[in-house]
Amino acid sequence: MNEVVNGFLDPPTGNPLRPGAALGILPLGTGGDFRRSLGIDSRNAIDVLAAGAARRIDLGKARFMGFDNAMHTRYFINVASFGMGGEVAARSHNFLSPVSGKAAFLFATLEAFLKCGRKRVRLALDDGIGSHSFPVTNVAVGNGRYHGGGMHVCPKAQIDDGAFDVTVIEYLRMHELVAGLPTLYSENLYRHRKTHLFRARRVLAESDETVLIEIDGEPLGMLPLEITVLPGAIRVVYP
Repeated sequence: MNEVVNGFLDPPTGNPLRPGAALGILPLGTGGDFRRSLGIDSRNAIDVLAAGAARRIDLGKARFMGFDNAMHTRYFINVASFGMGGEVAARSHNFLSPVSGKAAFLFATLEAFLKCGRKRVRLALDDGIGSHSFPVTNVAVGNGRYHGGGMHVCPKAQIDDGAFDVTVIEYLRMHELVAGLPTLYSENLYRHRKTHLFRARRVLAESDETVLIEIDGEPLGMLPLEITVLPGAIRVVYP
């Protein structure tokens, strides 16, 4: 999905290469997170392509430090995250992937938690208004609602409202993570005492430590990361 979305836009400018083109989705991947926000599954995908409406939705523009220590730009349609999200993305293709995308992501989450310690990040939202510093397990910037094979990481996010939902999960010890998994994976995410919800059109994240990022599930680099919303930047066919 991420590669296809980036093919819709001119990399330097973000302008559409074919203004009349629309994105259609056949949900054949292991995660299937973005199609959940659209109400598309394997049973209705062909009918949606035939009869669904092409509507404009938002995209995110991410600028980040790549593994080559140079700054890169990438567009995304669903979720960008950092902390455990970046670590999990690097481990998500494992022995459980052929069986269940959700199980593969859950295994990767537990493995990443065991190998990755506490990270402190600084967040500046909307040009520095409302700056925050947290020891985090994960931070997700969502246009869509799900990542990690069905985790409701931004359960209130809307794909066409011109803003991101920003979910911060503060650092969790092992017993807190295990006990909280049913809540952290559900639409009741924000009932957990260590979660926070913010709304922003621009997000800047920095850290003095190495904090990996993922963009639409792709492990692409690390902080610093700057994300801005591009309202109505792409047409997508959905029910």
